[in-house]
Amino acid sequence: VQLQASGGGLVQAGGSLRLSCDASGRTFSGYVIGWFRQAPGKEREYVAAITWSGGNTWYSDSMKGRFAISRDNAKNSVYLQMNGLKPEDTGAYYCAADNALAGYRWYERRYAYWGQGTQVTVSS
Repeated sequence: VQLQASGGGLVQAGGSLRLSCDASGRTFSGYVIGWFRQAPGKEREYVAAITWSGGNTWYSDSMKGRFAISRDNAKNSVYLQMNGLKPEDTGAYYCAADNALAGYRWYERRYAYWGQGTQVTVSS
């Protein structure tokens, strides 16, 4: 399984970015794809997750309403649309995948596969 995150960059506060996670290496039916982020000096935190097959979505409470996760099965990609960005959203954003989370989609240690991360920097 390979995950490739992209789409990060430098944006002013209030701006938007769309991150992509391109998946390859197997079929992902039954998988959950999650987005996590890590700010400098802080632990990695859960952002959102989506089921590959049914498109069910979940969000961290702090991101709900500003971020939207979606997927395009035909392109083997998952997206994270981020609107109303704030300086505190700055960090490296990672996508991850697993098919045995048992509901622990917010728990990074349950994910077996990780992408390399894409940097998001929000200036004030």
